[in-house]
Amino acid sequence: MLAAGGSALDAVIRAVVALEDDPLFNAGRGSVLTIAGTQEMDAAVMDGRDHRAGAVAGICGPRNPILAARAVMEHSDHVLVIGDGALAFCREHGVTFAMPGYFATEERARELREAREKRQRDAAVEATVGAVARDRDGNLAAATSTGGMTGKTPGRVGDSPIIGAGTYADNATCAVSATGHGEFFMRYGSAFEIAARLRHAGQSLRQAADAVIAALAELGGRGGVVAVNRSGGLALPFNTSGMYRGFVRAGGAIYTAIWDEPYLLT
Repeated sequence: MLAAGGSALDAVIRAVVALEDDPLFNAGRGSVLTIAGTQEMDAAVMDGRDHRAGAVAGICGPRNPILAARAVMEHSDHVLVIGDGALAFCREHGVTFAMPGYFATEERARELREAREKRQRDAAVEATVGAVARDRDGNLAAATSTGGMTGKTPGRVGDSPIIGAGTYADNATCAVSATGHGEFFMRYGSAFEIAARLRHAGQSLRQAADAVIAALAELGGRGGVVAVNRSGGLALPFNTSGMYRGFVRAGGAIYTAIWDEPYLLT
């Protein structure tokens, strides 16, 4: 899409839709289960051109929560809509809903059984999905979608739909999408903190992203981010054992990784 001159906003939406449709990922189909055995999904999108943003939280029904978030951004005066109100909004604006049972997978049911028995969770396994992009015109965008934590309390909302915590985009600085222990990303405004370090401290994207993720680790927060700045530089740091990630540049070569060290291209 980007190679054909498409927008960063459309590109991040398309990337996240693909991940939501794949049951291997904790977003859309394949979202993890709450302690009550239900599914509650969060998603957000932000356009770096004008800081428009849309988000949904605590929903189950729309086939692609990221499209629900885009509908909020484009068809309302709000940023974040939750629960039953979000579902009603999605129906009103033609967002496609999935058939009953579409989101449930045996793998997620097994993980919930294990979580109930062990009271343990693995942030790497439960990775939120997200995408950031810079288009030919220099516009930035970010999109993030998640099913949250296995065994979470019903009604819990993580950082993904919180603008400035798990999702942020600003053409003057960078676009960021986060994954990991959302409570820490919310408490420290991590996505916005990265952008603020570029704007106010003159740090490079790598310096800013590495510093924020390292600071979270010191506080007990596990996770990582994918980020792109206004010149197309990338940073994908994490403080977990691994983070599923990849990128493609104008040349067309696709890079993916899980376990190796964080990296940056400038």
